[in-house]
Amino acid sequence: MSNAATTTGRAPSVYVPSAEALATVLAPGARPPRPSALSASLTFGWRALLKIKHVPEQLFDVTAFPIIMVLMFTYLFGGALADSPRDYLQFFLPGIMVTSVVMITMYTGVGLNTDIEKGVFDRFRTLPVWRPAALVGMIFGDVLRYVLAALVILGVGLALGFRPDGGLLGVLAGIGLLVVFSFAFSWVWTFFGLILRSEKSVMGVSMMVLFPLTFLSNVFVDPGTMPGWLQAFVKVNPITHLVAAVRAAMAGSSDPTNTMWLLLWSAGFVVVFGTLTMYRYNRR
Repeated sequence: MSNAATTTGRAPSVYVPSAEALATVLAPGARPPRPSALSASLTFGWRALLKIKHVPEQLFDVTAFPIIMVLMFTYLFGGALADSPRDYLQFFLPGIMVTSVVMITMYTGVGLNTDIEKGVFDRFRTLPVWRPAALVGMIFGDVLRYVLAALVILGVGLALGFRPDGGLLGVLAGIGLLVVFSFAFSWVWTFFGLILRSEKSVMGVSMMVLFPLTFLSNVFVDPGTMPGWLQAFVKVNPITHLVAAVRAAMAGSSDPTNTMWLLLWSAGFVVVFGTLTMYRYNRR
C-alpha cells in the first residue's frame, strides 16, 4: 500500500481492463465444445500411433519376434509331435498366434509406466477431457499392434503351408476373438504399470504371469497327453479357452463353450482391472 493511500485512509484503486483490451487477448468466437469420450480416446490412440511412426523400432516385437516364433517352434517340434512340420503347423499356428499377441500386451503397461515416470500423464490429467481417455486411447493404439502381429504370423504360416478350412471369414473371426481378449487383458498391465515403480518391474512381473499361462495350455500339445494335475490347471486357463475358440473359428467350425468362457474372461478383466486401474489413476 502506498504512503498516499495510508494517509488518506482510502484503498488503492484497482485496474479493471476494458472490453476492448480483453478482446485482444481472448480467442474470438464461442468456446469450443468439450470433446466426447470417444473423440478424446481416439485422439490419444492417434498419439500412440505417432509414437510408433517416430520410433519404428517398436514394431520389432510384432514383426520379427512372431516370425522367429513360428519358424523355431514349427521346425523344432513339428517332426517330433506330428508326421511333419506342415501337419503340426495346422494345429500349432492358431496357438502361436495367440501366444505372440498375448505376449506383447505387456508393452501397454511398460509404455504407461514410462509415460508416468516422464511426467506425461500428469499433464494429461490437467486437460478438460474424459479422465480415462488417456488410458483407453493408449490401448486403442495397441490394438493395431495386435492386428499387425496376427497378420504377420498368418502370412508366415500361409507361406509355410498353413491352410485354414474356415477361409477368410474364419480367419477374421479368429483374429477378432484374439483382439477382443488382448484388449481386455491389456487392462491387467495398465494396473501393474500404475502400481510398479519401473518399466523393468512391469516386464518382470508380466513375464512371471505370461509364461505359465501360455506354455501351460493347449498351444503346443494336446492337454490329453499331460498329467492329471496339470490338466486341471490347463482346463481353467483363459489362454486355453482362447486358443480353442480361435482354432475352431479358423477351422470353419464353432466352439460355443470355449467362446463363452473367452468372453467371460474378457469381461472380467475389463471390469476388475479396469476398475482398479481407474481407481489407482485417480488417486495418483
